Amino acid sequence: MNAILIDSIGYGALIINLYSMSTKGEYKLRLISLVANAIYILYGALISATPIIVGCTIAVFLHGYHLRRLKIKKV
Repeated sequence: MNAILIDSIGYGALIINLYSMSTKGEYKLRLISLVANAIYILYGALISATPIIVGCTIAVFLHGYHLRRLKIKKV
């Protein structure tokens, strides 16, 4: 795959992750961070970076757990 496209995926995930930090509210922050980490997993797979894949997979599960907890808490 084209190196510029792969780098663009990584930078896109970075921009989404940085945006999530500027949002108000834990739910929105975790939701956007979950999306960013999912894109980081794709990026890590494309560059064969196991630490990125493992770390972001753990982050996706943690964000998903907390999102579910927050959603249940609202009900």
